[in-house]
Amino acid sequence: MIDFISSPWPWYVSGPLITIVMFLLIWLGGQFGMSSTLRHLCAIGGAGNRSSFFDYNWKEHSWSLVFALGTILGGFIASFFLNNGQPVAISESTVHDLSQLGIIIDDAIVPKSLFNFSALFTFRGLIMMILGGFMIGFGTRWAGGCTS
Repeated sequence: MIDFISSPWPWYVSGPLITIVMFLLIWLGGQFGMSSTLRHLCAIGGAGNRSSFFDYNWKEHSWSLVFALGTILGGFIASFFLNNGQPVAISESTVHDLSQLGIIIDDAIVPKSLFNFSALFTFRGLIMMILGGFMIGFGTRWAGGCTS
């Protein structure tokens, strides 16, 4: 069972499962995404006293808080218990293109040259965070919800 869970699932299994979950959410009137969960957390914290956007019955949407907690917990379990220690398989041409940009692919799951705190506080890291944050915020607002 662990081998089945820890290996990549083919598209013809994961795709229909995602479709079923999304269909059920739409049918039951739910919203799917982390941005709506952040709205619920703000409502729990009392933001409804300052803005009508947060003044609603968040308890009706408490399932999304369980979803967010499950996402974090699932990532932790996958990273520490189901990881086989191999880096993500990417093509040689992608490795070459990334090396041209100064991104070294090592034996980690993600490139350590990008995903560490020292890389965050460089000029390049700050630009990526600011530009990435702007693009995600714009996409979230334009799409009317979470871009994930």
